[in-house]
Amino acid sequence: MTTSILVTGGTGTLGSLVVPLLREAGADVRVLSRHGGDVRADLLSGEGVEAAVAGADTVLHLAGGPKGDDVATRNLLDAARRAEVRHIAYISVIGADRVPLAWLRSKLAAERAIADSGIGWTTLRAAQFHGLTLSMVRGMATLPVVPAPRGLRLQPVDTRDVADRLVDLTLGAPAGLVPDIAGPAVYPMADLIRDYLRAAGKRRPLLPVPMPGRAGRAYRAGANLTLSGATVGKRTWEDFLADHVG
Repeated sequence: MTTSILVTGGTGTLGSLVVPLLREAGADVRVLSRHGGDVRADLLSGEGVEAAVAGADTVLHLAGGPKGDDVATRNLLDAARRAEVRHIAYISVIGADRVPLAWLRSKLAAERAIADSGIGWTTLRAAQFHGLTLSMVRGMATLPVVPAPRGLRLQPVDTRDVADRLVDLTLGAPAGLVPDIAGPAVYPMADLIRDYLRAAGKRRPLLPVPMPGRAGRAYRAGANLTLSGATVGKRTWEDFLADHVG
């Protein structure tokens, strides 16, 4: 029997990798998007969501933004319950329960809404994607002196590794909160910046800067990392840079 899967955010960075893999696996996939996609709906307002979810056995929830993820997720869950969806899979962020930032609180609230929904669920927390890390260090490197947040470490993971893991989870049985997925190495922020500058053939001095407040303390303590027990991606930051810079 063919599985019918609705993918929210299926036209984004992660979704554009996941959707073809699900189709190759034989799933009947529909993509929900506000603009484009197979079905149009607005998760924040709820407009069109019920029609989009109708007939789906599984929902893979990838859509997200800087705010409102909790509201969007609750609207999606309301429709999913009425449609008798059997499994909802969700991508979240490592540190959602430990780093006191507003957008992470929104992700955590979405996680909790899914866990309490009465629908079979799977949540995967991922580290920063390579592409997001590159955008961050590239933007910082436009300055004549590059600020390097003191004590900040990242564990960047390749989007393709996350996509592969999500496909397995989405096609499998509901598994609850599964082990995080992170990259194969942890890097001080200064090292990530230096790696980028070297690959881009640029020279910039680095200026260590403090990270203030509760969020700064959490990052310095490694609350955004999973140092043991994580699923480890295969592709390194260095491999990614070699393909995308220079």
